[in-house]
Amino acid sequence: MTTTPTADWLRLDQQICFSLHAASRAFGGVYRVVLKDLGLTYPQYLVMLVLWEQGDLPVKKLGEHLRLDSGTLSPLLKRLEAAGLVRRERSARDERSVEVRLTDEGTALRERAVQVPRRIATATGFGADEIGELRERLDRLTAALDAAALQEAPGQGGA
Repeated sequence: MTTTPTADWLRLDQQICFSLHAASRAFGGVYRVVLKDLGLTYPQYLVMLVLWEQGDLPVKKLGEHLRLDSGTLSPLLKRLEAAGLVRRERSARDERSVEVRLTDEGTALRERAVQVPRRIATATGFGADEIGELRERLDRLTAALDAAALQEAPGQGGA
């Protein structure tokens, strides 16, 4: 393991956050091209992935899956609804809750979307094992950062 001198800690190329940011932007560029044929943006694609996997969901649950608040999610859902891919309906059980449902067109789009993960994997140049390992490490990183953020939050314990 290489140790970085303290003087180098503030170099941009030493920041894990910047490496993740740069990778995220690069992914965004590839997804923009790959998703163009589906008529989806990357955030819309994520919404569709959750609905294809989970089925009908309340907006709140959908937001939890995507780590998005309703203020960010609502415009995405409006655009997907305008495109005819989803419907938003008040829950019969709870008037305060809005359910998101795939339309027939939204369900059918899944067949065309099957090629997206393959195209993204090819773009990375990584094998399936490398992608799995990277995803596991990023999941561990996310969990560790979530835990650290809880400890640092005012009134939540920590220093």
